[in-house]
Amino acid sequence: MKVGIIGGGHWGKNLVRNFAEIGVLAGVADPVEGNRSRALEEAPGIELFAKEKDLLAAGYDAVAIATPAATHYGIARKALELDLDVFVEKPVTLDAAEALELHGLAEKREQVLMVGHLLLYQPAVNFIMEFLRAGNLGQVYTLHQRRSKLGRVRSEENVMWSFGAHDVAVLLVLAGEAPDQIQAWGHAAITSGVADDTYLHLEFPSGVKASLHNSWLWPKAERELIVVGEKGMLVFEEASSRVILHHKVVDSEGFHHDHGEELLFEGSAQPLRLELEHFLECCQKRKTPISDGRNGFETVRVLEEASRILQT
Repeated sequence: MKVGIIGGGHWGKNLVRNFAEIGVLAGVADPVEGNRSRALEEAPGIELFAKEKDLLAAGYDAVAIATPAATHYGIARKALELDLDVFVEKPVTLDAAEALELHGLAEKREQVLMVGHLLLYQPAVNFIMEFLRAGNLGQVYTLHQRRSKLGRVRSEENVMWSFGAHDVAVLLVLAGEAPDQIQAWGHAAITSGVADDTYLHLEFPSGVKASLHNSWLWPKAERELIVVGEKGMLVFEEASSRVILHHKVVDSEGFHHDHGEELLFEGSAQPLRLELEHFLECCQKRKTPISDGRNGFETVRVLEEASRILQT
């Protein structure tokens, strides 16, 4: 299998390294000579292109796109129309209608379209997915995500678009459905109209509710997922890659019961490597990725609607 990469810069260089180590990298396209040179050092013998159209015409099996988000739609559409399987970094597009169009095009042409929602391939998150699907937490009541720190302030995209895309994708997969209610609140302290601190609230048809807090104007780094259910409460500490089950429940009469906590999972792998291996497996076996075009579309839909609410 031959994979070409469009965009070998800030994040694309990580795709170059991993696809080269896997042994499927065939070519890299990037208008910046320094990025092309670095890719060649990483993978001697690959083809280099200054223009994406030349890579798309090179006859590869699949393409990975790591260019600025505003260019994703145009490149991905061209690739799908050439019957290439496509991996595109998040967000799949900046427009929900375009994301839905790409998803429909991939389904119509029976091509793989996978979005780089990296957190979905963190082993601890996969453990939580299986734990919930097995019913081990009983009925799930609420999901809570936090991703905040004193970070680099952007002047255009708000903090939810910058920090929250991975988290929204995870919330959608854990809930197993698309939200039917979206609410958002935010505050723009640094740049007028660009929220530095946001709160997103989602409600799903099943009754499950989810919340997400993002901030780049925060005194400490917080990366945590909490799942509250009928049989206990799960806490995923992203920094340590640990999943802890708190045996805390409230019975039908309103009494609290606390039977301590249990470490269910600890350990990490390389989520990016696992993500790209999943993409290759989906291409070879014609499987639907976990972060497929539908997940990409729903994530953008949530972010788009939340941003609209923040603006109004």
